[in-house]
Amino acid sequence: MRIVRQFEGLPADVQGASLAIGNFDGVHRGHQAVILEAAKAAKRHGGPFGVLTFEPHPRRFFQPNAPADRLTPFRPKSHALEALGVEVMAALHFDAALAALSPEAFVDKVLVGGFAVRHVVVGFDFAFGKGRAGNPALLRSLGEAKGFGVGIVEPVGESNSVFSSTLIRKLLTAGRPDEAAKLLGRAFEVDGHVQHGDARGRQIGFPTANLTLGDYLQPALGVYAVEFGIERPGGIEWRKGVANLGRRPTFGKEQVLLEVHVFDFAGDLYGANARVRLIAYLRPERKFPSLDALKAQIAEDAAAARRVLAGGT
Repeated sequence: MRIVRQFEGLPADVQGASLAIGNFDGVHRGHQAVILEAAKAAKRHGGPFGVLTFEPHPRRFFQPNAPADRLTPFRPKSHALEALGVEVMAALHFDAALAALSPEAFVDKVLVGGFAVRHVVVGFDFAFGKGRAGNPALLRSLGEAKGFGVGIVEPVGESNSVFSSTLIRKLLTAGRPDEAAKLLGRAFEVDGHVQHGDARGRQIGFPTANLTLGDYLQPALGVYAVEFGIERPGGIEWRKGVANLGRRPTFGKEQVLLEVHVFDFAGDLYGANARVRLIAYLRPERKFPSLDALKAQIAEDAAAARRVLAGGT
């Protein structure tokens, strides 16, 4: 998948695309319906199949002091899009200049002047341009005037519930990652560099690979059965494990850290890029009276995680 970060001076092989447009935080099953409509359009019209999104998320630009609460920051979003077969990911830098474009100017400068689009696809609730003044109906009208097609995808869901990033966030913060995965179409995962901790896990026989959440949404604190992916030169090596997401109250810590004990693994992971999939929530985080009590509980958690990951309960 090719990644571009601007709309000006694009090479000819990126232009003439069919683009799905949106923030697509989560790249959940509703987003996937929009994106795959763009894939169908690319087959009809020729040209590349692409996604046009924005980094940072516009919410971060307009509310810089609010929590980012991202489901898919840039890297995991790119992983999810590539898995859908997207050929071009256009991640435009969202800044004051882009925010100031009227709907008409956005179409003229970005879609027509920059990407020379043949077709675009958006969701039913898509808004664009300064003050979110543009809507799908206006986009379709502008497309007719400028010579490109516009597809509008209606709400997608099941069991009387629409797939939405808001609902997925609620499920994750409630400790229900398995239900969130059904809406995402895959497990929720955290991507980041393994960092040095205080080595207490190694001292009690359960070494951990530690990641911070950064801009990610903070799921429910507690212990999870996880899949741990190590990025290797030849691809991702996936292993199973157990993780604690929390503040480590037994040791009086405050920073939220994702600590993963990878089963049956020996090696140095410091500095490696890793992906951690939250598969099942096992229990809330709690404080233990001693290291021995903590060690005994981790052993129980590891056994429980192995059962869950093996398909048991």
